Amino acid sequence: MDWHSIALTAGGAIGGGTAVVHGILMQRLIIRQIDAVFVADGRISAPMQRLLKLLLHFTSFNWLLSGLALIVAAIWFEQSAKLATGLLAGSSFLYGTVISLWVTRRLHPSWILLAVAFILIVLGLIPGTDGSV
Repeated sequence: MDWHSIALTAGGAIGGGTAVVHGILMQRLIIRQIDAVFVADGRISAPMQRLLKLLLHFTSFNWLLSGLALIVAAIWFEQSAKLATGLLAGSSFLYGTVISLWVTRRLHPSWILLAVAFILIVLGLIPGTDGSV
């Protein structure tokens, strides 16, 4: 395994780990409060409540799958497939970084970790002197 693959694997591990923590915190801090509002209000239907909860977990799910895909790509994929996987995962992590930075407007583990994962993806996709990715 060359350093490109190690960078992609590390980016996937950091992004996937961030996704797991994000999902747990999202459930504990936001979705539980929304559930309480739904119960107290009673105007929002049960299907809409379920849909909203799933949509709130979508970013966590996307980042986790992106992280796993990067790890798989680093181990088994060819150069072009690594590039495609890195572009898709990297765009997702970059979007998460920018939105998290915009929302928090201070140092925060979410955007810092996603930025580190994005930088590792970029480093992993830089072509080597031997033409490999």
